[in-house]
Amino acid sequence: MRYTTGVTFHIDPPSSEKYLSDSRPCVIVGNHQSSLDVLLLARIFPPYCSVTAKSSLKKVPFLGWFMALSGTVFIDRRNSQSARQAFSGAAAEMLTHRQSVFIFPEGTRSYARGPELGSFKKGAFHLAVQAQVDVVPVVCANYWGLLAAREWRFRSGCIPVRVLEPVSTKGLGVEDVDALCTRVREKMLDALREIGETEAGRRVGGKEVERKKD
Repeated sequence: MRYTTGVTFHIDPPSSEKYLSDSRPCVIVGNHQSSLDVLLLARIFPPYCSVTAKSSLKKVPFLGWFMALSGTVFIDRRNSQSARQAFSGAAAEMLTHRQSVFIFPEGTRSYARGPELGSFKKGAFHLAVQAQVDVVPVVCANYWGLLAAREWRFRSGCIPVRVLEPVSTKGLGVEDVDALCTRVREKMLDALREIGETEAGRRVGGKEVERKKD
């Protein structure tokens, strides 16, 4: 990854990476900025972890077949009943096989110019509550200063990442999902802003680009 793109990801502190594997099974949630996040997943993905994807991808030759064989949870976003059934099945699979799931709760790429988060969809938190497993937030620094597709900018750099302490769902029910979603989002937004104020965060963030323009 370093040699093909010039982009690397550094978990700080390094000791926090243990949350990704020690909490297995868990629901890992991360902020979603661009297609570059695929490289982030390659860096942090722990063993025995799968992803969710829109159901239409299941029909794509080769890609869909591979995703199905790898344990991907396909979600029909147009059908809330189907989504609930998929998450119910995923919860059972997680517990049976001790398999974690990674989800971008924003649901789409933000292309944010600064340390911002979109609104969170609640599927990840419904899943965590159904399975009674921890939610492990992963926060990647805003890297608009490195990648801005609409401005034809792609630079190399080291992007800081922070793995936050697991958030327990033990004893929570469906009535607690909204509060859980809000609490996790607030923790992630605070961390995103904190990273943005560090030297490493400023080097890759949009603020540095705007400062140089001025």
